[in-house]
Amino acid sequence: MVTQKPRPPICDYEGSDYRTRFWEGKGRDYEDRVERIALRSLLPDQGQRLLEIGAGYGRLTNEYSRYQQVVLLDYSFSQLQHAQSQLGLTPRFTYVAADAYRLPFQPGIFDGVTLIRVIHHMANVPLALAQIRRVMASGGIFILEYANKRNLKAIIRHALRRQSWSPFTLEPVEFVELNFDFHPEYMRRELISARFTLLAQRPVSFFRLKLLKNILPVWLLTAADSALQSTGLLYAPSVFVRARADGAPSPRATGDISTLFACPECGAPLEQQGDTLVCTRDGLRYAIRDGIYDFKAPLSEP
Repeated sequence: MVTQKPRPPICDYEGSDYRTRFWEGKGRDYEDRVERIALRSLLPDQGQRLLEIGAGYGRLTNEYSRYQQVVLLDYSFSQLQHAQSQLGLTPRFTYVAADAYRLPFQPGIFDGVTLIRVIHHMANVPLALAQIRRVMASGGIFILEYANKRNLKAIIRHALRRQSWSPFTLEPVEFVELNFDFHPEYMRRELISARFTLLAQRPVSFFRLKLLKNILPVWLLTAADSALQSTGLLYAPSVFVRARADGAPSPRATGDISTLFACPECGAPLEQQGDTLVCTRDGLRYAIRDGIYDFKAPLSEP
């Protein structure tokens, strides 16, 4: 029997109506637009294979047209089904249900990774970043978005004694279960520790206030936010980072999907047998269901 390694708690959106409850028609056009502006400015001009961690229903996936292949990964199988219904089953897109703490991929297989609106749900940032670095080729570009602890609203609330935690201390703050804010310096140190070099940082969503969004048009808020993003003033609720994967040379991403996967438990190669992938070392089996590779749990013990 193979003993699975313990893992940190996971924020699971399985069965959630996240798309319609949080985004569509919910007054977040401003947030969506300014995040796309930041993302476009940080993405490289071209790439081979990109991993989108926490892809959800595919809200931002159409921004990755510069990459030849895109792998959408999410822990929620149902969210990936929503993405698939929009993007279709084509060779360019691969859908993977998996745990971001145990990425089911070979080392150095991606020359691009994005992690947007995800790391604020992660209790173990070093482990998550180490996994991302493992699957990236040296010189690959990592786009990270994180919730900024040192934002203007938090600073004002702290000054008025309306919140107990300080926005200036480095440790993450868990303000709701599995919802973390991070200090920019904390995130910088963790990225360096994981063998990334920071190339650029952009503060985003300066005007994420209901009152402002109610009285000012989206285009005006978007234009103002876009101008402020280039200032580098890291006091907005959200920060986007462009980092480069450094360290020893890694294999470069290729177009061959057969070399993509590895067992999330032991890292051994997988062989496809019908609608399952089988670990060549310990025999663990993982399902391929409706065009989605499901690594959330093995089908059975070998």
